[in-house]
Amino acid sequence: MSLIEGLLQTSSTVTLLGTVLFLLVLYLRSSGSSFEEQGKEPPGPRPLPLLGNMLQLDLKKPYCTLCELSKKYGSIFTVHFGPKKVVVLAGYKMVKQALVNQAEDFGDRDITPVFYDFNQGHGILLANGDSWKEMRRFALTNLRDFGMGKKGSEEKILDEIPYLIEVLEKHKGKAFDTTQPVLYAVSNIISAIVYGSRFEYTDPLFTGMVDRAKENIYLFDSASIQIYNMFPWLGPWINNLTRLKKNIADVKMEVTELVRGLKETLNPHMCRGFVDSFLVRKQTLEV
Repeated sequence: MSLIEGLLQTSSTVTLLGTVLFLLVLYLRSSGSSFEEQGKEPPGPRPLPLLGNMLQLDLKKPYCTLCELSKKYGSIFTVHFGPKKVVVLAGYKMVKQALVNQAEDFGDRDITPVFYDFNQGHGILLANGDSWKEMRRFALTNLRDFGMGKKGSEEKILDEIPYLIEVLEKHKGKAFDTTQPVLYAVSNIISAIVYGSRFEYTDPLFTGMVDRAKENIYLFDSASIQIYNMFPWLGPWINNLTRLKKNIADVKMEVTELVRGLKETLNPHMCRGFVDSFLVRKQTLEV
């Protein structure tokens, strides 16, 4: 072995040893071995450096793992999703105490990277701040006016039932998968509230939007997207993220066209749905 080869081998060994020691220090620090850190956060499983508790989580059904952990660590415990520390509240009583009894303190939402990619912190569900509060108040008030959470929604459900029955009768009592027609029926009830009208079950625009929404739910819950939320720098190598971005872009384009059509036929004195109410409110603020 030459002197240069020996030096290189020694250097590699030192580098490897240094890396191992560095990771060990990180592990000991993150495991709560420091007396100064004890008692400052809820208990939980010991995290690994960088990975956190990822190896202990079922990434396809993380809620199942969290339910199991709550049996061991109680209704408040700490979990590390990769390098990100998360405090988990488990159980109806604890969640109610936080979200209802102390709603002001627990009002903000954690916007994961994948959701921030698509809404940039705007919207009703996954947003924070004064703008979110105003949008939430507007949405709750106006959705109630169109029957959401009230008896008025029964009328829209009853209006949709004949169309669903028509689809079911086509099968003449034979067994079939009811998932798709029921999904279309529910989506049409939502469309009646939001847009003020329903779609035919054979309308390609409607079926495309519903099918993409169904696929997006699967993609958001996929293990690869959970990993992306923990390590956003992995984005370029995650196929599900690429597919999700395309679906969201298509949905935005289609919804934009629907809203454009509603805007062109808007009558401020006769709101057909939630979108009309929003457009009227927007016009009022612009005047």
